[in-house]
Amino acid sequence: MTGALPIGAPMPETDETQAAETQAAETQATETQTVGAPGAEAVEVIEAPNPEEMALILVQAGLSGRPGVLPAARALSHFGEHALGWMGIGAVGVLVSRRHRRDWLAMIAGTFAAHAAAVVIKRIVRRQRPSHPAIAVNVGTPSQLSFPSAHATSTAAAAALMARATGSRLPWLLVPPMALSRMVAGVHYPSDVVAGALVGTAVAATTARVADRLAGDEA
Repeated sequence: MTGALPIGAPMPETDETQAAETQAAETQATETQTVGAPGAEAVEVIEAPNPEEMALILVQAGLSGRPGVLPAARALSHFGEHALGWMGIGAVGVLVSRRHRRDWLAMIAGTFAAHAAAVVIKRIVRRQRPSHPAIAVNVGTPSQLSFPSAHATSTAAAAALMARATGSRLPWLLVPPMALSRMVAGVHYPSDVVAGALVGTAVAATTARVADRLAGDEA
């Protein structure tokens, strides 16, 4: 007969055969991604948190449920966004303290420089913010970059330079609440805020040296 296949030759694949093979492959792939007995609902497998994620989970578990903690964390987040709150305090210092006006101007400049340094480092490191399902994200952020915390960086710089302007160590007490608030908010790892505080302190020290040198040159 015309078109008869030789004995032993493979049968050509039909559309139905190809569809069946595709469905079988998809079913097998699905079965390898789910956990549970046949016929049971698929269960998503969640990876165990790493040490920094676990630290963040413990911070949130211990503090987030306490009265006033989350609102305070959100308020600090808004206050420290782009270092605007700290620079606003510096502007007030410039207006009300003629004697230490240069110091308050240095505080504004150093705080801005610290924030800018944090942004540059973020774009180089490109570490992503916490995303483990057990970590609650309680505030919005302008980017998904995490290291270092710009809030911690600008706060440490502002605190150091406010201490210089006022002659008091009390401004340093502002750093721990801001650093802790970033973890309560769920947007930074512990190493993000520690690195931010170190960068901010270094920028503040550099700013103070430059300000002192400029003052000496003008004397």
